[in-house]
Amino acid sequence: MMSSDLTLAGDETVVGAVDPTESGDRYVIADISVDDAWLSMRADDAPTLPSMR
Repeated sequence: MMSSDLTLAGDETVVGAVDPTESGDRYVIADISVDDAWLSMRADDAPTLPSMR
């Protein structure tokens, strides 16, 4: 199980999406309330919801 000391304020917004590219699909996670706050990985490598429980 993952633990975090991170505290989120109510106005922060984190979103995820699959972005198709020529080299393959990428899973992108971004905090759209902050400039340049994003990360991506191959969609095949992204964790599934059941594996995060």
